[in-house]
Amino acid sequence: MPNPTHFQSQVLRWFDVHGRKDLPWQSPRDPYRVWVSEIMLQQTQVGTVLDYFHRFMSRFPSLEALAESDLDAVLGLWAGLGYYARARNLHRTAQCLMTDHQGHFPASLEALERLPGIGRSTAGAILSLGLGLRAAILDGNVRRVLARHEAIDGWPGQAETLRKLWDLSEFLTPEARVADFNQAMMDLGSLMCTPRSPACTECPLGSTCQAYRQGSQALYPGRKPARAIPTRKAFWLILRKPSGRIYLEQRPGRGIWGGLLSPPEFETREALEDFCHAHWGQGHSSVLLPERRHTFSHFHLDFWPVLSDIDEVADVPLALSGHFLAPDQVGHLPTPVRKLLGDLPFQTGTSAP
Repeated sequence: MPNPTHFQSQVLRWFDVHGRKDLPWQSPRDPYRVWVSEIMLQQTQVGTVLDYFHRFMSRFPSLEALAESDLDAVLGLWAGLGYYARARNLHRTAQCLMTDHQGHFPASLEALERLPGIGRSTAGAILSLGLGLRAAILDGNVRRVLARHEAIDGWPGQAETLRKLWDLSEFLTPEARVADFNQAMMDLGSLMCTPRSPACTECPLGSTCQAYRQGSQALYPGRKPARAIPTRKAFWLILRKPSGRIYLEQRPGRGIWGGLLSPPEFETREALEDFCHAHWGQGHSSVLLPERRHTFSHFHLDFWPVLSDIDEVADVPLALSGHFLAPDQVGHLPTPVRKLLGDLPFQTGTSAP
């Protein structure tokens, strides 16, 4: 184990000169702003989050404002960030905090971890960065710094490797200046100890970093065991009226793009055509548009849009829950849906396998 006093002093000395102190969630620094930023930063870079965070805070400046809001409004501001379960959990947690915790964040790691969407590292960030209490963190940047410094083998997704990293983070976290220390560790991972081409000669921990001494920085942290990413195929119905209005349905709350609007999706083109005939009869024509791909973290989605033009007077049958909406009526759409609808005037027909 490294000497914690020396490690902490090196990190904090570097932070005082080079650390980030002007991020929007740092001023004012309170648990609500820290929490929102931490959720946004999961799987997302700081540069991408900045504009989203400003817009979110303008619309929901307080925990109470978020709890009292409509979920659709939250999802609308989240559109484009991806991983929409994060937004749904933000909304649920805000309501839980208002009803069960008198509108305050509990000062307990265990209590925070019981809230939707808050894991151990996020809870540690809320406590340390938002409340000034001693708590360790272990986001992706901190994992990389610690894994390299102590040359900890293994992929952090494996239980034993993760346990070692948490033990090390807990051991090194100081009692004093804990907010600055945790911010400094994240900054080191983001600015210096980067996944590729780390700035080891400028790093304050270079003299004690085992990976640097061994020239093995690229080995840490260990990579996730490779596996093939499956591919799903689908057909999307783009039902359009002459006015340009498109038929869209709200997706289920769970699953990809939960709660967002999107075109109806089918496994086969035959199923799509049957759907159109069952609800709108023969009053439409359709053309198959070129195949598109959208990649999630765990699978590829290959889809063929089927553009089907329908009479302006056609209505939505009572058996369906969707609506014909004009582009300016749509507040939030999944990224591939938004791109597809924007490209419609330029598409030409093709064939699917």
